[in-house]
Amino acid sequence: MAIYVIADLHLSFTVNKPMDIFGNNWEKHEEKIKKDWLENVKTEDTVILPGDFSWATYIEEAKKDFEYLNDLPGKKILLKGNHDYWWTTLKKMKEFVKENNFTNIDFLYNNSHLVEDKIIVGSRGWSLQDTEESRKMINRENERLKLSLKDGIENYGNSREIIVFMHYPPILSKNLLDNNHLEFFKTMKQYNIKECYYGHLHGNSHNEAVEGNVGGINFHLISADYLNFKLMKIC
Repeated sequence: MAIYVIADLHLSFTVNKPMDIFGNNWEKHEEKIKKDWLENVKTEDTVILPGDFSWATYIEEAKKDFEYLNDLPGKKILLKGNHDYWWTTLKKMKEFVKENNFTNIDFLYNNSHLVEDKIIVGSRGWSLQDTEESRKMINRENERLKLSLKDGIENYGNSREIIVFMHYPPILSKNLLDNNHLEFFKTMKQYNIKECYYGHLHGNSHNEAVEGNVGGINFHLISADYLNFKLMKIC
């Protein structure tokens, strides 16, 4: 049994949001992802999807996107991204997947999951900008990360490895040493996190990514186009 990860599927089977306007590499990207997925993922595996799963505005509009995901092998755990406008309460989302018999889809939202003896936690995060609104949202999402971490420890103990997943990058190369933008980093250090995976960055923004070890934490960019639309196996 294995854990895979890929962010930013940006599915749009119901709404008209073709991703190839962002570059030729996005042409038929959902087919590229599906091909790689079927070649690698088994029923007993788990795939973490950290945000921007669907362009749908309402969860009912995302039904075909969920069907695409449900028909692929493995258990899927979704985290909220900045474009997941369909995202609602955890209760309503669980009701939606149950009503539609999407039996292998779950959510990461102020909670945690135990997968392959790893505690899976996360938060959407927020854009690291020096504005009052951004600071407010960063603090709120950092509290959500703490809730997820506390839930994991309370439910599964403090002896297992905890892996953090975020949609927005928790740090960026251009402000790596800026203490105004280290809230997520400090929280991960407090909980002795060693691995963090995040998405959101596309195209030229890949240059802003922090990859590798910073202060004892290994950071990984896993947006779909950065991975060339192939899932990353993390364990």
